Amino acid sequence: MTKPAPKVTQNTWEFLRDAMITPTGFREYDARWKYPDDINLPGITALGLGLGTQMQRRGIEPVIAVGNDYREYSLSVKNALMLGLMQAGIHVKDIGPALSPMAYFAQFHLNAPAVAMITASHNPNGWTGVKMGFERPLTHGPDEMSELREIVLNGEGKPAAGGGYEFVHGVREAYLDDLVGDFKMSRKLKVVCATGNGTASAFAPDLFERLGVEVVPSHNKLDYNFPNYNPNPEAMEMLHDMSASVKASGADFALGFDGDGDRCGVVDDEGEEIFADKVGVIMARDLSKIYPNAIFVADVKSTGLFASDPELRANGVTADYWKTGHSHMKRRVKELGALAGFEKSGHYFLAEPLGRGYDCGMRVAVEICKLMDRNPDMSMSDLRKALPVTYATPTMSPYCADEEKYAVLERIVAKLVALADGGGTLAGRAITQVVTVNGARVILDNGSWGLVRASSNTPNLIVVCESPESDAELRAIFAQLDAVIRTEPLVGEYDQTI
Repeated sequence: MTKPAPKVTQNTWEFLRDAMITPTGFREYDARWKYPDDINLPGITALGLGLGTQMQRRGIEPVIAVGNDYREYSLSVKNALMLGLMQAGIHVKDIGPALSPMAYFAQFHLNAPAVAMITASHNPNGWTGVKMGFERPLTHGPDEMSELREIVLNGEGKPAAGGGYEFVHGVREAYLDDLVGDFKMSRKLKVVCATGNGTASAFAPDLFERLGVEVVPSHNKLDYNFPNYNPNPEAMEMLHDMSASVKASGADFALGFDGDGDRCGVVDDEGEEIFADKVGVIMARDLSKIYPNAIFVADVKSTGLFASDPELRANGVTADYWKTGHSHMKRRVKELGALAGFEKSGHYFLAEPLGRGYDCGMRVAVEICKLMDRNPDMSMSDLRKALPVTYATPTMSPYCADEEKYAVLERIVAKLVALADGGGTLAGRAITQVVTVNGARVILDNGSWGLVRASSNTPNLIVVCESPESDAELRAIFAQLDAVIRTEPLVGEYDQTI
């Protein structure tokens, strides 16, 4: 295979012939490009050839399950990727339109050693990408992505004989059967099902009905134009819409799913948006009664309650804070033998006996319904109010170009470490620790903290803050953290703020 061409112009002879791939699309744990601005269909085929070559080099059995999300161009992208995989001698098992967790499930269901899911996840239209993995239930991390990047960009993809294609019917139905099992609700639940017209529209309403839950539909018609909002349950626009639906319908709560169904957002019966890390604490409290002395992994954006909550501590819970990112978290959960992992973004990683360790918004929905069934006298707002009060920001994302963000972050981290080493404060409180496993999480003497890290998927930094004291302290922490960030002129405006 020849190396990808320099960026070529759309609507030219070369664009329909030569592979064009922007290197920044190879990210920490998956691939993400604007399409067709930063990658063209020949580029996607080159990516498939590279992925197949990576499988052959590593001695992976040459069989892969492949799916695609519900976007206008995802089928074309999948077809181009499968062509490259078959060129590399890989037998492709095409499962059709799918959620990312349905593709992960297909690895187990079809006994396929590898998976490739065409999805831009929660990114808006105009983006495409691939989530991929070789070792169930794990997906590519930085080492695998770096290797794949070198194979593709250096033109090391190697054609091989033996490739083939097979369309596999029935995986959606098997996936739903696996999620539900023989469980049926014993209490009545009325749930807003919010899918933002994305791929989960073809799954979530059916799932709830099988569980015996009354469904309040919310944008459940498949429409790849996303006419209401981009399906992303971490975005306040979607959460506010879910809240309005709860208040209008009198539902017990709302569950919302992102574009590829691997994340879940929650709004309670009072219309309060519960950030996913707090939902994780609610779930951890319930699960730790059933599984005492459990290990739970939380990402560095998540609330400090996993370590400090008295109920979790009484149940013998061990909390481990780890790198943000679905591949990092899956790997850490498996490595520690944890019962579950929780990310503030809404990824939940439920391991045996709850799940298989991969992130699945549908599995979370089932487990939340089971939790409510085990607590028949509690509302979702009761469970929220039972948690110790903390004040937290949403996940905020100031712009920083992909080519610049890691160098910018390195300088910001150095400034925050120097601030701590020099006896500096945030919001008038002493800094007790700066955790640098993933950016910098600056921890204060009362458990308050502020985080800055680089987004792995978009040209942004990520900023999150939390205080157990007050909203005023939260704002003071953010203001001072932001002042350090603003010393870097390459950092742009926030997408949302407090």
